[in-house]
Amino acid sequence: MTAVAGTGSQAAPRGDPFVPRPFVVRRHRQDTRDTWTLVLEPADGAPMPFAAGQFTMMQAFGAGEAPISISGDPARPEVLEHTIRNVGAVTRALVHARPRTELGIRGPFGTGWEVSSGRGGDVVFVAGGIGLAPLRPAILEVCADRASYGRVLLLYGARTPEDILFGDDLRRWAADHAVDVQVTVDNGQHAWQGRVGLVTQLVDRGGFDAVNTLALVCGPEVMMRYAAMALRGRGVAPARLRLSMERNMKCGVGLCGHCQLREYFLCVDGPVLTYEVLEPLMSRAEL
Repeated sequence: MTAVAGTGSQAAPRGDPFVPRPFVVRRHRQDTRDTWTLVLEPADGAPMPFAAGQFTMMQAFGAGEAPISISGDPARPEVLEHTIRNVGAVTRALVHARPRTELGIRGPFGTGWEVSSGRGGDVVFVAGGIGLAPLRPAILEVCADRASYGRVLLLYGARTPEDILFGDDLRRWAADHAVDVQVTVDNGQHAWQGRVGLVTQLVDRGGFDAVNTLALVCGPEVMMRYAAMALRGRGVAPARLRLSMERNMKCGVGLCGHCQLREYFLCVDGPVLTYEVLEPLMSRAEL
């Protein structure tokens, strides 16, 4: 298995994949000091079906476009949610888009998590920082069909308590859907009473049936590398271990080469790939 083809990845974008569709910002929420979530609806009313793990190219007119993972619910294709960290000119324009602002959306692009392949076993989500956003649709998908899965474990690491995303969701997933949510921070202030340390350290403490576990990982590449090594050490099979590789995507259809990872174009072959594919690539410097 060289790539994980999400169900939504079978559906081609509407019309020309290089031409953005107009979407209107309906809600604008600040999540942390540098991260916002935008809720958008299509200006033409036509839904945009997507698979958990896919991304779109978001365009702020006059500023440019950037690849942003979808953080909304796959069961609600009439609404798009994107959680965006303000790191540059384009993302700054996006996070400052207020309600009724029109943005351009191309997509959806890429492969999905295919969480349904984990039915009957345990599911482990490992997220670092804003890496929780691309995993959120997969978590929502599992919660909607919770009886089909065994133990569900969410291991989440943030820089500080103030950087924790989706606090209300974390509490709701734990209380309403029996998700074992474990949160750690790199730097805890005096008022913080939770764990302090690397999220990879939680893997060894998590109780799950590794042989029958589907593990999904998203975060900084160095964090994903060590998380994958920890999960492999626990016995999770490489084919059941999937990572989202989010690099500099531009065209979304594998033509420009911006997101090339050796022979793979992450906008088409990824961003979600199995550790079978990624293990030899992630051990090579400067790939």
